[in-house]
Amino acid sequence: MTMNHDRQKKSGVLIVDDDPKIRRLVATHLGQSGFEVFLAANGEEAIYQASLHQPDVVVLDLAMPGIDGFETLSRLREWYTDPVIILSATDQEREKVRALDIGADDYITKPFGTEELAARIRAAIRRAERLLTTADAADPVVKAGSFEIDLAARLVYRNEEEVRLTRTEYDLLRALAVNVGKVMTHRQLLQSVWGPEYGEETEYLRTFVKQLRRKLEEDPSRPKQILTEPGVGYRLFVE
Repeated sequence: MTMNHDRQKKSGVLIVDDDPKIRRLVATHLGQSGFEVFLAANGEEAIYQASLHQPDVVVLDLAMPGIDGFETLSRLREWYTDPVIILSATDQEREKVRALDIGADDYITKPFGTEELAARIRAAIRRAERLLTTADAADPVVKAGSFEIDLAARLVYRNEEEVRLTRTEYDLLRALAVNVGKVMTHRQLLQSVWGPEYGEETEYLRTFVKQLRRKLEEDPSRPKQILTEPGVGYRLFVE
């Protein structure tokens, strides 16, 4: 995790887009908003710049020459653990779900407002910082079926073997675990995990719940612990 602990140090943002006009527009606005901005015009350059500067957030376009945004995201997620926000000209849900499934944390459709982008970046940074600073030492180990969540150690086990979760997967599981047995609405979960600016992006929840079930449930197609409350939200069931 490359989060800045020095309050005087600017948060770094890497903008990856093959359109020079978008790069200039975003760089200018984010620079005026107090961010340190790095730029890349394609996927190869993005991977290099990310490794060189270790930005706090990557803002990544999907449609680029060479390796596209999906492939770039996949390669970044082999080692980069900080937030990635996707930019895309398409509003198709399958594109959003694919990006989230690979490891994106957020998704903005073009055309977008620079103020909205800056707000999404700040929200992503707050979420990542919260994961570093939240004290869970007094929280219990939550056992649900064949898996358990050690909130103090921030570890998850299935059949006594550690399960590797992404930051967002863990944050969602934790939100359910600390409210074990209670129905958490879509809005509650979105705002708890992604921030107060969220509330309607239910495809995020569908994608990450699917991933959690695949990693944790005995039969992901018939979940017994991470349950859907149709039209309402989700809950973690413990027998």
